[in-house]
Amino acid sequence: MGWEEHAYPDPAALAQALADALAGACRTAIAARGQAWLALAGGRTPLPAYRRLAAAGLGGPVLAIPGDERCVPHADPACNYAQLRQALAADPAIRVLPLTRADGAPQPSLAQARVLLAAHPQPFDAVVLGMGADGHFASLFPGAGNLVEGLDPQGREDVLALLPDPLPPEAPFARLSLTLARLRRAQALHLVVTGQDKRAVLRRAQAADRADPALPVTALLHAAGAGAPPLHIHWSP
Repeated sequence: MGWEEHAYPDPAALAQALADALAGACRTAIAARGQAWLALAGGRTPLPAYRRLAAAGLGGPVLAIPGDERCVPHADPACNYAQLRQALAADPAIRVLPLTRADGAPQPSLAQARVLLAAHPQPFDAVVLGMGADGHFASLFPGAGNLVEGLDPQGREDVLALLPDPLPPEAPFARLSLTLARLRRAQALHLVVTGQDKRAVLRRAQAADRADPALPVTALLHAAGAGAPPLHIHWSP
């Protein structure tokens, strides 16, 4: 078992614990190299943790990118980059870099993201991921045409353009996503899960004896341990 579970009584306690873990990772990286390097999930659940991180006084510069992004203009409320910038704005030493171009055009954005990641090949100091009710993480959705490539823990690509099939009705957009191979090049992975329904999905994935593209989080779980970074699972009701 390559993961460690942390359960909290409510989302506020989860947010504080996640912020503390990220702050510790940033401070260690800043002391060692002068700068920290993060990949962060968007969405409602982790944003309170990022606001707490920005108020923590990290003592040095931090670079952060979205772990995945919807191909929408940066002014669109669905843009993860914009959400992260807002959540982390209290600390001017935290710089958020976009995966996508300002207009969100998919193929030019993919080219931009590949240049960005090639310029920063070092392992992430910490990665934060969420999980959907269908078992997706980042934007590695079941049914995406190039999902197998995205879930290959030894894959060569750092980032892919994906089109979920079917498109999520609440966010019907093409996506960019870091691949599992790139995400696991990290000092620590944090998976954030809330609610009993998603916990049931997680339990089903943990019981699987192999990675299953129909439930992508199984690939993340099976890639944990055995030389890979530790996977910390944070859950609250």
